[in-house]
Amino acid sequence: MKPDAAAHAAELEKLTQSLLRERDARLQAEAAAEHRLRRLQALEAVTAAANQADTMDEALQFAVDEICRYTGWPLGHCFHVQKTGKHTVLTSSGIWHGASRPEFAAFHCYSSDPQFQAERDLPGRALKEAAPVWIVNIGADRDAVRADVARAAGIRAAIAFPVVSGGGIVAVLEFFSVRILSLDDHLLRLMDLMREIGTRLGRVAERQQAQQRLIHEASHDALTGLPNRSLFLQQLDLALKRQWDDDNARFAVLFIDIDRFKIVNDSLGHLAGDRMIVQVAARLKNALRPDRVASHEDSVGPSYTLARMGGDEFTILLRDIPDADEAVRIAERIQSAMALPFLIRDQEIYASASTGIVFGDVGHTLADEVLRDADLAMYRAKATGKSHYEVFDRSMRKGAVSRLAIETALRHALKNNEFVLHYQPIIELQAGTIVGVEALVRWRRGPDELVYPGDFIGVAEDTGLILYIGMWVLREACRQMHLWHRQFPRAKPLTISVNISPRQFVQPNLVDQIKQIIADTGIDPNTLRLEITESVTMGDVERTIRILSQLRALGVRFSVDDFGTGYSSLSYLHRFPLDVLKIDRSFVMRMNEDRERLQIVQTIMTLARNLGIEVVAEGTETEMQVEHLRSLGCDFGQGFFFSRALAPETVTDLLYVPHHVLETAYVNSLQSLAQ
Repeated sequence: MKPDAAAHAAELEKLTQSLLRERDARLQAEAAAEHRLRRLQALEAVTAAANQADTMDEALQFAVDEICRYTGWPLGHCFHVQKTGKHTVLTSSGIWHGASRPEFAAFHCYSSDPQFQAERDLPGRALKEAAPVWIVNIGADRDAVRADVARAAGIRAAIAFPVVSGGGIVAVLEFFSVRILSLDDHLLRLMDLMREIGTRLGRVAERQQAQQRLIHEASHDALTGLPNRSLFLQQLDLALKRQWDDDNARFAVLFIDIDRFKIVNDSLGHLAGDRMIVQVAARLKNALRPDRVASHEDSVGPSYTLARMGGDEFTILLRDIPDADEAVRIAERIQSAMALPFLIRDQEIYASASTGIVFGDVGHTLADEVLRDADLAMYRAKATGKSHYEVFDRSMRKGAVSRLAIETALRHALKNNEFVLHYQPIIELQAGTIVGVEALVRWRRGPDELVYPGDFIGVAEDTGLILYIGMWVLREACRQMHLWHRQFPRAKPLTISVNISPRQFVQPNLVDQIKQIIADTGIDPNTLRLEITESVTMGDVERTIRILSQLRALGVRFSVDDFGTGYSSLSYLHRFPLDVLKIDRSFVMRMNEDRERLQIVQTIMTLARNLGIEVVAEGTETEMQVEHLRSLGCDFGQGFFFSRALAPETVTDLLYVPHHVLETAYVNSLQSLAQ
């Protein structure tokens, strides 16, 4: 070949090779672009479908199908990740692609078997490493638990990757190929795709979990995890509709209020109150279990919804109850459960519950009406002495209207100065002389209408009006006693006893208020006796001691009223700076015919002597009771045998009587003045 021809041929070959390289590069670029496009399309399709899915399983099913379409692999599967205690297990979700093909039937059956331990196979490796893993040749992988059944199905390779959500793995997806894989760039790109899909599915899972949390939080109480008022009313509405359609679908609602909870909450603090509420919720759950009460609508026997209404109020909806007695039995179990002490901050706290019961056959049309009547029944239970249950009857609605009217009238009474004080004498039993009086509030609603505390104090307590009424009583009693001290000077001045309600006692400015009243009225603080109930001592013991000590430093003295009826802890009682125990009238009035009550009186007397404090017996109505109390060494008596509570002007007349030994004429004079 001529030199020129050879050079030309070489140049032509060079140009041809260059063109071929450009073509190959272009084709590779186009293929890469096609792969990127398909990869992007697959990602977008999975993401879009996941965002639109109603459930996470729907999103996972679409992802399994889409990845099989993208890779051309015939079989895909999804495992759910479940935590049982400290262990994490993989369970088949039932989400498959290609499982209906006959050749994969045995593999599908093996993988779906609950006994199959996926943690030991490829999905377990993806779970442990939290990253995509693969088997390029199942026949050569000795660690593949399903290798034999896979080979029988014609499966040659497999890939698995995790779905990561919120730092944890919620699912593992696995895919199978009928061709052996090559460890090349294509496989690495496929791993990147799997990782990205797992991340995007995880974000969807996080959003759905967040939405589920929001839905749960909107319908459940944050502190106890119980259904809240909104969800309870929904369930109650469904129960009403069921009963309209089926007369046998009977239901009942229990409305439960914790007695004296506010005292605990105010004295120990809200954190302690929260702890108590959590314990109460647990006890209520347990009270529903003894008869194996079911928790699902389709279970055999009655089912229930336990909810927290807010504060210290709980409700229970009992569905499909066989009879009214079932609701009563549960109410009784609740009373028993609440009778045990609560341990709050290493301190035993006693409480109780008042429960109202309403049955679905009363004729309600709205859920709110059922709840209202259960609430009314609960208030009736609380009014009868707490730690009780009451079944609703229609007369209670009239009582609720009356209660609202009383609250309104009380507010007017405070504004219009309609309260007055009467004073009941306290008698020294051995000497027979008046040593003091107890101030008792009355409400003069009209010229001829005098309302006694039992008819309005409960409403005043519930509404907080007792704070204003109580301070008015204290101020007026101190003013009147200071006047009597000046009018009737004695070597040992008369004492004035004034009740301090539990709600007053937990007020942060109580000491300052009392100090101001003492200064304003000029009363000798040593003659002031504040009467507290045993429930006050059930709160924050250290705070109680601190408050009593601060008031004692002013000269004020203290009595425990209605002693023996509450839950005082004797281990704390000796730490309180007390001066008097007042024996409750229920023990005094029946001690002559009831040996058990007599023993209680004797025990209180012994306790008081050991503590070095005095005793006042309330409710003394007969001469026999007085003589019996004298023989027991009781210091003081207070009751109708001596005198009812008297108007201040009548007490003034009585104080003119000489302080001689109690005789029949003296008793008669007291009783005649009390008429």
